[in-house]
Amino acid sequence: MLNNSRKCRGVAVGAALALLWLSAPLARAQAPANKAPRTADGKPNLNGIWQANNTANWDLQDHAARAGEIVALGAVGAAPAGLGVVEGGAIPYLPAAEAKRKENFANRVKLDPEIKCYLPGVPRATYMPYPFQIVQSQNRILIAYEYAGAERVINMGAPTKAPDNFWMGWSNGHWEGDTLVVDVTSQNDQTWFDRSGDFHSDALHVIERYTPLTPDALLYEATIDDPKVFSRPWKISMPLYRRLEKNAQLLEFKCVEFVEELLYGHLRKKPNQ
Repeated sequence: MLNNSRKCRGVAVGAALALLWLSAPLARAQAPANKAPRTADGKPNLNGIWQANNTANWDLQDHAARAGEIVALGAVGAAPAGLGVVEGGAIPYLPAAEAKRKENFANRVKLDPEIKCYLPGVPRATYMPYPFQIVQSQNRILIAYEYAGAERVINMGAPTKAPDNFWMGWSNGHWEGDTLVVDVTSQNDQTWFDRSGDFHSDALHVIERYTPLTPDALLYEATIDDPKVFSRPWKISMPLYRRLEKNAQLLEFKCVEFVEELLYGHLRKKPNQ
């Protein structure tokens, strides 16, 4: 079963690799130890499998460890303590939005989109506890996420406008020196930022910045603007680390099959019907 999953995922990612790499052959020369390697066009080479190592998916802000909502899971369902990744410490909610966030938190077991295996949106896809792969060319950059088979393509040409709202939004990118800057718009309002009820509306606008720190570490920054929910734009930042295992690869985590009973079990026909 696992081998089949690996093969399926490998074929999909392999096809994307072949398509993108044909348009931008990678430079073979090694960069200095404190610099990211370069592609043939001189841009930082971000190709590889990356992952965040923090507790932002549980809560973007500073938080103590807390018990889970399902007593039977004991420590397995508990949330770990963590330092926040929000610049300035607090998310600047409007009063009505703060009340909704508290309601979301109180009902998170029922409402968190992650529990239902919905696509995570941006920026949450970046810091979920799963790896993701960047496949880079001059004209497009593919980011494939292990969670739920999510993916998005960053347009590196002239900015284009989204025809509609999408779970993973619409991404236009450009380089500012060694920093990849991605303008993400047109996300729907069905995703959260974390498991603590932090949310947004369909007016969400995210500016991401990926800056190489070393060949195996990136600084990830995301500036978040949503005038329907927040009093001002705010920012998160964190390091991302390259997966260095010899056989590092994305495996399948198509969680839809794990939540079918949760979402549709009540529709099952009873024996007497």
